[in-house]
Amino acid sequence: MSENATVAAEETTAAAETTEDLSYQAVEKDGSVTAIWEMQGQKHIRTIDPRSAEGKQILALFETAA
Repeated sequence: MSENATVAAEETTAAAETTEDLSYQAVEKDGSVTAIWEMQGQKHIRTIDPRSAEGKQILALFETAA
């Protein structure tokens, strides 16, 4: 395998690992969502504002799934 093919394979594997096992946890206070945590396994990746467009999309998906 050439060096370029090896690098491309490693990048593909890394990209697949970053999208695997992503989950979202709603952080609530007094009955309202104050933050959404994006998690990979037990690792906190980032915090999403529930008032943002992305946060609203995530919350809408959970509301329709329930």
